[in-house]
Amino acid sequence: MSMSMQSKVPRKQPVFFIPHGAGPCFFMDWNPRNTWDGMAEFLRNISGRLPEKPTAILMISAHWRTPEFRVTAGSQPHLIYDYFGFPDHTYELTYPAPGAPELAHRVSRLLSGAQQYTLEDSVRGFDHGMFIPLKVMFPEADIPVVQLSLRQDLDPEAHLLAGKALAPLRDEGVLILGSGMSFHNMRGYGDRRFTPLSEVFDDWLTDTVEGDSKVRYQRLKQWFQAPYALDCHPRGNEEHLIPLLLAAGAADDEPGKKIYSERVMETQLSAFQFG
Repeated sequence: MSMSMQSKVPRKQPVFFIPHGAGPCFFMDWNPRNTWDGMAEFLRNISGRLPEKPTAILMISAHWRTPEFRVTAGSQPHLIYDYFGFPDHTYELTYPAPGAPELAHRVSRLLSGAQQYTLEDSVRGFDHGMFIPLKVMFPEADIPVVQLSLRQDLDPEAHLLAGKALAPLRDEGVLILGSGMSFHNMRGYGDRRFTPLSEVFDDWLTDTVEGDSKVRYQRLKQWFQAPYALDCHPRGNEEHLIPLLLAAGAADDEPGKKIYSERVMETQLSAFQFG
């Protein structure tokens, strides 16, 4: 068989934990106007960090919690405008990326093989934790996307193990993205009293992500013991941090690094890459 007739072997993709901002913040006026400009620029440039265009995207969004892991299995999922009180035009945003039912089935099999019961959901659409950042990162919307839920109990080790089970997808050219926020306490945004707390927790996260992978696993498993952890992610509402654990699990033993950090609304927000 000639080289031209051979199917191209995908290159292994890195894993990311990204911030997705506040509602549809990148597509509306804000006060001050440049509040989200740095984050938007970071998201726009992520494609330049990839070895090639992904075969598909697996997105873990903080905005979908279910009793067990669930994965979108529709061929053309609708959008879920799960934000409230924003300008009318933000409820008309589009992101017509196709779903990937075969990938959804593969995700389900990988998780089930790791004793993580998983359901395939052919009705669920894409929430704003998925389509808002992807609209900035890949505006062409031509890469198939599957979205994975968080487990309702937000158990740290379960999500680390789920991420580890999904690691083989990276060798198939699938880009795994954890979409959340490294700080997410609604009382803290805009409150300068939270600035130093968020910075200390951000330093802990950075040391953890960039450290030895075995230590990283143990520290993330007990993330709530980190300094000011519960000020940055109140217990029971830590869903915006948990996608980082899935990303770290999918990294396996590969090193991590902080690739973005900025003070936004008086709190330190960061993004991380593995591999």
